[in-house]
Amino acid sequence: MPTPDNQLKLGIPKGSLQDATINLFARSGWKIHLHSRNYFPEINDPAINCSICRAQEMARYVEAGTLDAGLTGKDWVMEYESDVHVVSDLVYSKVSSRPARWILAVAGDSPYRRPEDLAGKKISTELVNFTKRYFQNAGIPVEVEFSWGATEAKVVEGLADAIVEVTETGSTIKAHGLRIIAEMMQTNTQLIANKTAWANPVKRAKIEQIDMLLKGALRAEKLVGLKMNVPQSKVEHIMAVLPSLTSPTVAHLLNSDWLSVEIVVEESVVRDLIPDLVGMGAEGIIEYSLNKVI
Repeated sequence: MPTPDNQLKLGIPKGSLQDATINLFARSGWKIHLHSRNYFPEINDPAINCSICRAQEMARYVEAGTLDAGLTGKDWVMEYESDVHVVSDLVYSKVSSRPARWILAVAGDSPYRRPEDLAGKKISTELVNFTKRYFQNAGIPVEVEFSWGATEAKVVEGLADAIVEVTETGSTIKAHGLRIIAEMMQTNTQLIANKTAWANPVKRAKIEQIDMLLKGALRAEKLVGLKMNVPQSKVEHIMAVLPSLTSPTVAHLLNSDWLSVEIVVEESVVRDLIPDLVGMGAEGIIEYSLNKVI
């Protein structure tokens, strides 16, 4: 049993990533149960003590040692230039499986076309420190103010000349009549660790276990298993067209000149692949989902 000193204090991001993170942990083998108005959810692992924490604050709590590890955005690690150990990048979100972007946007009918055009202008954003550094490094003098929310509306209401905002699809930006003039950063979720905790062999082993299984669950999202029966006379022909993560598994069926073939493939190719396999003589094709691929 883990001792209190070696129990891993793990931060789960509150807000837009919360449900996606809990679902990812469930596919990885950890069930996290939330309680109303309680920031300390239960988890089915006595070696882990969970806390719910805003993604914007996660890196600071991990750096200070209040948490041993946590999941947060790369953007918030960079915003506060946090001194933490980045264990790995985990690309997942509430909307898609692609990194989100922090973009610089202006009103659709504004004369601004490049960041340089905003010299002397006001920019509203939640990512204040990063935005200041971005324009300082570019030698462009601007006024950067913190936005408490509804950032897209600041330009529309005339409260700012431009905004720096995060987007995954760009649909909200367009819906507000804004135009993107620069991409400032791509961000994704990161598993980060306190450096002292990372130096603790017991805690490090638990963090590495979490990292391995979370990445395995993410990898499995785009893959499926296919199993089929193939005539031995046609197996070489079918093998030549099978896209596979590794070499297919092949086994002889008892008292038969048929073979059982099993592969792992990208889910996106299955709808075209199965008709081809049937046309080449495969039968009894089974498609099944995967929880993790390590």
